[in-house]
Amino acid sequence: MSDRQPIIPKGMEAVYERVRYAPGVRVGNTVYVSGQIGRDQNMELVEGSEAQIVQAFENLKKVVEAAGGSMRDIVDLTSYHTDMRDLALFMKVKDRYIDADFPAWTAIGAAQLCGAPGYIVEIKAVAVLRG
Repeated sequence: MSDRQPIIPKGMEAVYERVRYAPGVRVGNTVYVSGQIGRDQNMELVEGSEAQIVQAFENLKKVVEAAGGSMRDIVDLTSYHTDMRDLALFMKVKDRYIDADFPAWTAIGAAQLCGAPGYIVEIKAVAVLRG
């Protein structure tokens, strides 16, 4: 018997139903969060670099919290950037969401994200829930 559980937060049902992937999957105390981008719950791209990064972190937070965790439970973070010059801004926003218990982090440059133009960042993570 598997303890694999899809994590589909309120407002992200369209991702699961239309795009056919789980925003997160929990196995035991580990949560694997799919890449989160700067789109709102209407699946619309938000405008502006900082706004996209904030929205991606808000989406990440939503998935981790729906699994019963918090941003402090993230142990591994991977970010994909279409312009590595945005890295300083990304780090500034990241520090608003993760200010202690820093995870391992890898930042990768990418030509395009999600098969659509306009997206500048995608964030995926692994969280280990405490207690």
